[in-house]
Amino acid sequence: MSTSSPQSLPVLVAGGGIGGLAAALALVNQGFRVQVFEQAPEIGEIGAGIQLGPNAFHAFDALGVGPQARARAVYTDYMVMHDAVDESLVGKIETGEAFRQRFGNPYAVIHRADVHLSLLEGAQASGQVEFFTHTRIEAIQQDEAAGTVTAIDQNGKRWVGQALIGADGVKSVVRQQYVGDPHRVTGHVVYRAVVDKADFPKDLQWNGASLWAGPKCHLVHYPLRGGEQYNVVVTFHSRQQEQWGVTEGSKAEVESYFQGISPKARQLIELPKSWKRWATADKDPIENWVFGRVTLLGDAAHPTTQYMAQGACMAMEDAVTLGEALRVTGKDWAAALELYRKNRVPRTGRIVLSSREMGRIYHATGVERLIRNQMWKNRPQERFYDALEWLYGWNVSNCLQQG
Repeated sequence: MSTSSPQSLPVLVAGGGIGGLAAALALVNQGFRVQVFEQAPEIGEIGAGIQLGPNAFHAFDALGVGPQARARAVYTDYMVMHDAVDESLVGKIETGEAFRQRFGNPYAVIHRADVHLSLLEGAQASGQVEFFTHTRIEAIQQDEAAGTVTAIDQNGKRWVGQALIGADGVKSVVRQQYVGDPHRVTGHVVYRAVVDKADFPKDLQWNGASLWAGPKCHLVHYPLRGGEQYNVVVTFHSRQQEQWGVTEGSKAEVESYFQGISPKARQLIELPKSWKRWATADKDPIENWVFGRVTLLGDAAHPTTQYMAQGACMAMEDAVTLGEALRVTGKDWAAALELYRKNRVPRTGRIVLSSREMGRIYHATGVERLIRNQMWKNRPQERFYDALEWLYGWNVSNCLQQG
């Protein structure tokens, strides 16, 4: 085989976030060399805490970084929802031994940076991944006859590979070139902060993923980094027309949206010293995200709101599924990308649409709030587990049976 054959070329990955690194690991595991392009000055991750369902741990294991991720996670005893108006318990899902037996893995919370670091360590240790920072992929060309993809960066430099994975996030340039669909601003604004344990209320120091559901708003808190910090997230329906993006937040704005909330839940909005403000958006699910030897992965493929707590999990699932598709097709890119697409489109589309619906349930008002509170009351754990089977039952052995 000559050194100029497509098979000897690297696979190009646009984006060095969680999805991009997971994709790189999955590709390395199938024998490919990978080049990762990140527009930021360094490979890193911003943000705060995220939740990890059992499916995320199945993905970590398949990618070969299970031990690293497990060592950095905080394992919760339950997921719980309270009504933020009257403090009543709406629903509680135990995530102890019975949950682990059912789904084969635990439920945990972790800092985004710790997920990213675990994947990065795996990619670096492989010796098969090259990283290029300060590099933004701005256009893509394909040569069908040669079986190559050329990525052109912001300086006009051309990078040639045998395929390209667009893992360049919610504002994906790759998706813009091939799909060009508009985003959908939700009007929901999210504030996130991390608070040290010493400053966090004693009566809320629970080892659980905890949500307070209020009218047109909700609050979330859970421990991070061995319980030394707590993640605090508040969400509300904005009164103004929002533009998609991240800005600095103000405490006064947050307080103005949580007037009817009980004192116990209100403590949360008094805590952070600084807030980051996300005006959220998603996109309608699309049926196709494969374009020749180019495909999308993670938020670039299926940007979603945060209500299912599955954004990072879905990106890692995508990567594992792509790797498995390449494996079973003998690295036939056309067949593998079609198999990947067929299995991921319905599942990730369900996440996007379920997340929209969950946002509505969390923020219920009036009679709808009463119905929500009654719906989960006294529900047996097995019924909760049955309802979550489609989500948490995913693993590497069934990832190609989802389409």
